[in-house]
Amino acid sequence: MRAIVRRLAATFALVGAPANAHAHLVNTRLGDFYGGMLHPLTGFQDPLPWLALAILAALQGPRRARWLLVAFPVGLLVGGGLSLIAPGVSFIPLLDVALIALIGMAVAAAVVMPLPAVIGLGVVIGLAHGYQNGQAMTESTDHLLFISGVTAIGYASITMATACATAFLQGSGSWRLLALRASGSWVAAVGIMAFGLQFVAPATH
Repeated sequence: MRAIVRRLAATFALVGAPANAHAHLVNTRLGDFYGGMLHPLTGFQDPLPWLALAILAALQGPRRARWLLVAFPVGLLVGGGLSLIAPGVSFIPLLDVALIALIGMAVAAAVVMPLPAVIGLGVVIGLAHGYQNGQAMTESTDHLLFISGVTAIGYASITMATACATAFLQGSGSWRLLALRASGSWVAAVGIMAFGLQFVAPATH
């Protein structure tokens, strides 16, 4: 019995022995991919308009909403590439916050758009957000992995949010549409406030 106990103790000691840890999978270079996935989630500038865009897509009906699941990630991918080709475009941040207000107002009004407009809006928002996130890359960043990470989280987020909003609308009760429209008004208010702050000069002492 003592021999068995000794063997078990030796086994647990070997299993519990510390090994080398590689944070963020540096050795496989996947750290930049996860960095790209997490970067859009670090502030409201990305998740808020993405959610509003998903609600707006759901308001268009499932058939039109499906096109957004292609248009938006493609816009993110191209926008990330453009941030490498033409960095520092000054009007992109202003366009970014203006789009938040625009999408929010469209949701609040429950605007039904033609399919080309739905696709175009998804591409434009994707371009702006892909470009903005691409600006966070440094010389040491693996650009392909980072942009792929941004595109992946954008695709996953817009797909899940659109599916949830569509399922929510298909439930019984007219209050569901009113609730989504009310959320759009809040998004519009945030966007208008953020847009106005772009023109406020910082105080100097």
